[in-house]
Amino acid sequence: MKMRYCFIHNPGSNHGRSGKCVPYFQNILKAQNIAHDYNITSSLAEAAELSEKANRAGCDCIVAVGGDGTINRVVNGFYDTSGKRLSNARLGVVHTGTSPDFCRSYGIPTEPFAALDTVLEGHTVKISVGKVDYRKSQGNRERLDTRYFSCCANIGLGAAVARYANSGFRRRLGDSSGTLVAILMALITFKLSPIEIVADGKTTRIPRNINTFIGKTDFVASGIKICNNLELDDKRLYVLTLDDVNWRNVVPLLRCIYSGAPLRNSRSLSFGYATSVVIEAESDSYEVEFDGDPQGTLPCTISVAEELLDLIVEQRP
Repeated sequence: MKMRYCFIHNPGSNHGRSGKCVPYFQNILKAQNIAHDYNITSSLAEAAELSEKANRAGCDCIVAVGGDGTINRVVNGFYDTSGKRLSNARLGVVHTGTSPDFCRSYGIPTEPFAALDTVLEGHTVKISVGKVDYRKSQGNRERLDTRYFSCCANIGLGAAVARYANSGFRRRLGDSSGTLVAILMALITFKLSPIEIVADGKTTRIPRNINTFIGKTDFVASGIKICNNLELDDKRLYVLTLDDVNWRNVVPLLRCIYSGAPLRNSRSLSFGYATSVVIEAESDSYEVEFDGDPQGTLPCTISVAEELLDLIVEQRP
């Protein structure tokens, strides 16, 4: 039976450069007689809506074309709020954004046309996906929201870093350098605050949390690589906390996480694994960021979606 593809393309990714690929991709699909729908999104919210619609319509393969933000929204269209899949569709990814953290982590080509070949010819693996329940402001009201992430959630400095990086630093300085400058800028203005982490029932108080990474993948943000031993379908998440960071130890810590070296627990760094993490803070405005965008505030609960996701990756010889 012929496969039916649904492409969800965000032309605004990579500061609008992503849109230039649209006619080339469409010509390739037409030349190969690929049965497909090609959707150009006007927003990230629309990408999630299109993904959910394609899942409910029984599409065979749903392809995110854009950056990590686009991938995140398309992944969210695969799940209901309980962590169950809406269909048996496969996820394909063609990265046309700025920071290919998802693709680097799963061995998907970062060159767009090679990635398109992978979507059409690659093989499928099953991966686990992060699930986060958090507080979201909507106008003057607050509500609880459930979302999914494919790379990493950040509690603390991550939201400020994302804002600085997305404001133009990465466009002017490049991916890794722009993010590094964004980190240093965020460190100047960020106010340390205590948080409480309950990981698999064990409570830890972090007096001066700078950032807590909770994730699945090796790459989490513009070259930052967190060494871990999680399997693709692992139901655990890694939990990395940075506490009491100052100008004397920030450079060694940054060097450590950028190098991807094995992490060792110290006074300022704690690393481990958990299947469920609950985080609370004294401040009501302490933010939750995941897959590159600030999303809401604490308290939050982070775990893994109940059902695995089918991802198309490069065919290995």
